Formats: sequence, structure tokens, C-alpha cells
Amino acid sequence: MNERPRNLLLADDDADLRFALRRILERAGFVVSEAENGDQALQALEGATFDLLITDLIMPTREGLETIQACRRLHPALPIVAISGGGRIKPDDYLALAKRLGAQRTLAKPFSGEELILAAQDALAEAR
Repeated sequence: MNERPRNLLLADDDADLRFALRRILERAGFVVSEAENGDQALQALEGATFDLLITDLIMPTREGLETIQACRRLHPALPIVAISGGGRIKPDDYLALAKRLGAQRTLAKPFSGEELILAAQDALAEAR
């Protein structure tokens, strides 16, 4: 039996990276919607149903950590994958905090397409 395509929301302020990640995820069978920042991500989450959120942690207007907190309040069961290249502190510190706030999986940039797909699949499987 064929499983329906999984809808995911990808939030990252880097348009080039977002495009590349979208292509990787679509080739893996995901249906991908995009957001440039946390505010756009939360607006999208209010207007549509997603199976997974993948969010960068360092973004303008609303960072990923704030986005994860708001998402947990609005959609407590939605699986989240947090990605980060760091900022003023190492990415591992941001990612550890994202995990404590509710992200099922975390990835430090740079990561491979295979690692991204595996993280998405693992977060979805864990949520079932």
C-alpha cells in the first residue's frame, strides 16, 4: 500500500539553501512548503496542516528557538527538525537548546542530503 506524501514546512532565511534543501526533500518524496523566517512559518502552520517542521535556528524577525516554542504551544505533536550553523555561539549549543524545547532531531550545518532525509524520516517515525 502506498503511503501518502508527507507535507513539511521548511523555514530558513537563506534562499539558496532553502532551494537546495527543498530539491533534496522533494526528490525523497516530500511535499515542501517554504518560509523565510519564524513569523512566516507560524503563519503557514495556522493556515495548513503539516506532518513535519524543519527550521533553521538563526533567522531574522523570529528565530528558530522562538518558533519551536510557539509551535509546541500550537501543535504539540508536530515533529520538528532543527538545523543550525551557529551564530554567536557554537551550533551544538543552539541545537541542544532546540532539543530541550521540543525538536525531535537536530542537524549542524553543513550536513548531507542523506542526513537531512534520515532526520526527517526519523522524526516522522518517532511521532507515529
